[in-house]
Amino acid sequence: MVQIRSAAAADLDALCRIYAAIHTQEEAGQATTGWQRGVYPTRQTAEAALERGDLFVLTDEDAVLGAAVINRLQVDVYAGAAWSCPAPDDQVMVLHTLVISPDAKGRGLGSRFVRFYEAYALSHGCPYLRMDTNERNTAARALYRRLGYREAGVVPCVFNGLEGIRLVLLEKQLA
Repeated sequence: MVQIRSAAAADLDALCRIYAAIHTQEEAGQATTGWQRGVYPTRQTAEAALERGDLFVLTDEDAVLGAAVINRLQVDVYAGAAWSCPAPDDQVMVLHTLVISPDAKGRGLGSRFVRFYEAYALSHGCPYLRMDTNERNTAARALYRRLGYREAGVVPCVFNGLEGIRLVLLEKQLA
């Protein structure tokens, strides 16, 4: 049975295998996330989120198939963005580093995780949702568009140690 829950230290190895599989696909030209092995995401990315208590995993029969970070931490490039929904910081929830195992693609798990994120945000008093993705990540952009997210702009930056990134900022306001 598919469920999403707070991550535990025991989930880190499985999550790092997902990161590695995505990096391998990127290196082989089979995926376009714009991520780089050894730079982002890494085990330290997951460990920091676990320590903060904002790492969530998606499991099926206890196998970790996906993960994301959900918190109120807005990336520095969000400041000054052309958000259509200006919002007080305490009412904004952010989704970071959503990953689904390449072995589980096509099962709707990314959509399921985003719906979880939306429900989590509302339950924490945050009707304003923000996230970002690399401009090259057309699959993620299409998913977010289907789920009602608006692209608020594209910002050139250094992001999580990656040079030359064009970061797409996305937003959605919940009722």
